[in-house]
Amino acid sequence: MKNQIVLIGAGSAQFGYGTIGDILQSKVLEGSHIVLHDINPNTLAAVKVNAQAFIAEHKLPFSVSATTVRAEALQGADFIVSSIEVGNRFDLWEQDWRVPQQYGVRQVYGENGGPGGLFHSLRIIPPILEICADIMKICPQATVFNYSNPMSRICTTVTRAFPELKFIGMCHEIGSLRNFLPRILGVPYEALEVRAGGLNHFSCVLSARYKETGKDAYPDILARAPLFFEKMPSHDALRKYFKETGKWPSMEDDLATIGSEAWPERRVFKVILEKFGLMPITSDSHFGEYIPWAYDVTDHKGILDFYRFYKEHLAHIDPKIELRLGERVIPIIEGILTDAGYVEEAVNIRNNNLIANLPDWIVVEVPAMIDKNGIHGVSLGQIPHGFAGLLMNQVAVHDLTAEAVINKSKSAALQAMLVDPIVNQYDGVAEILDTMIAYQEQWLGYLK
Repeated sequence: MKNQIVLIGAGSAQFGYGTIGDILQSKVLEGSHIVLHDINPNTLAAVKVNAQAFIAEHKLPFSVSATTVRAEALQGADFIVSSIEVGNRFDLWEQDWRVPQQYGVRQVYGENGGPGGLFHSLRIIPPILEICADIMKICPQATVFNYSNPMSRICTTVTRAFPELKFIGMCHEIGSLRNFLPRILGVPYEALEVRAGGLNHFSCVLSARYKETGKDAYPDILARAPLFFEKMPSHDALRKYFKETGKWPSMEDDLATIGSEAWPERRVFKVILEKFGLMPITSDSHFGEYIPWAYDVTDHKGILDFYRFYKEHLAHIDPKIELRLGERVIPIIEGILTDAGYVEEAVNIRNNNLIANLPDWIVVEVPAMIDKNGIHGVSLGQIPHGFAGLLMNQVAVHDLTAEAVINKSKSAALQAMLVDPIVNQYDGVAEILDTMIAYQEQWLGYLK
């Protein structure tokens, strides 16, 4: 079966090489043509050469082409996988994080939530909307998968601007459950039926059952998780382990022997577990971005250690193609092509009453059933009121972020900051916005 799969942002070593490896291991996708697109001709050419050499060496039934011209890349596309950033990723990210802090805003990370998440959104959503406009003109039938952050703000804005576009947000954070729950509960992950949901990087396990008996597994999670996370390795220990072994710990590794620390980067996580009775699927650097009291609770050193490790890891990554399955987008594409009817654990799609406590227009992270007709969200009904309250605090922020980008409105951007629960002051907020527009004028100068 010949399909055309377009990778936008393919010049990225992490995204390009990794996604190509995911595609090439697929039997369902054999015969497909992979189109690589990036605005950097040098990195794009390198990925193309390596991909073609790998295909030839392993005699794989795939073909590859590359172009810096987006209109060419999109011709005949069936599936589009996009992962883009603009400018110097870490320099801009550090401005998103540190400038609001300089003015007194206590944000723990600054990538997806808080003012940092707003500036990241204002910077990256306009080029994504341009890409989507081209898709609607050239290949409106294509299914588009987005890996860029801030995921929920990007997807909410895109679905508002292009409601007919099949646009799905993908994130790997749900994979933490496959690592943690078997260790906590002492059963294989396949023996569990787990449902998680919320907003991207702000999701919790909502239900868990043992498949064989139908018994509720949540009481066991709440009873056993605290002891498990008391023995988790710190980021420094993980960094050392990765440098020595070249890999992350696997299910077979004893995490405590790597270098344990009590609740590393999981102190907000611990509050949610104990006070809300829910287990987050991610750690403080993500979950804590959306909660004003997180700054008082979180493991700040753990977050800084993670950021340092992540930055060093990407700077020294050895790009290569491997026949492996990393992200979940390829099984979803396979599921559409084979009419699989399986349930994918987490996608980011328009709510449409999938989470009854949230408005229909916001994009939520929920499970979804995959078949020949596409991706169908699984209804989670009413979620616990305490968690729903935390999520509702983001509704106006997402609404105003979308308005600011679509209408190029500086006023809406300022309001998005003033309604954000992370911002607990008035003085200096307008100056933060002016400062960021000045520092990032190339990307934020459109706000009027």
